[in-house]
Amino acid sequence: MAIETPRRPSPPPAAPLDAGRSEPSVAELIKRATEDLSRLIRDELALAKLELTAKGKQAGMGAGLLGGGAMVAFFGVGALVTTAILGLATVLAPWLSALIVGVALLVVAGILALVGKARLQRSVPPVPKEAMASVQESIDQIKGSVRR
Repeated sequence: MAIETPRRPSPPPAAPLDAGRSEPSVAELIKRATEDLSRLIRDELALAKLELTAKGKQAGMGAGLLGGGAMVAFFGVGALVTTAILGLATVLAPWLSALIVGVALLVVAGILALVGKARLQRSVPPVPKEAMASVQESIDQIKGSVRR
């Protein structure tokens, strides 16, 4: 009784080769290069899109904080104007309390403006640096393989 060894699955049929050649034809190489290049471009565009989306979110957060700081500063100026009016109308108590509130609002506005400015600076310039570096690296690799 003979023991049968399991068969390996047969590989997919290979493209026909020229008589006795073990290397792919020029047409096959061009086809592969075209497919690889189109896949590479799609991947690089997807990376650039992700990077620009992240930078856009940073810019939006920074702009929102800057707008919030401007609004608080507006109220601070309003409180300081009220302080001046009350200061002229009375001698001490009402305007002193309004002055303290106005200064506190302006301090909060300054902090919000500084945080917003820092966020905006992190998102500028809106250039996908990682994607550009990756594209440059791919171009260098392609140039290197073409020269061989």
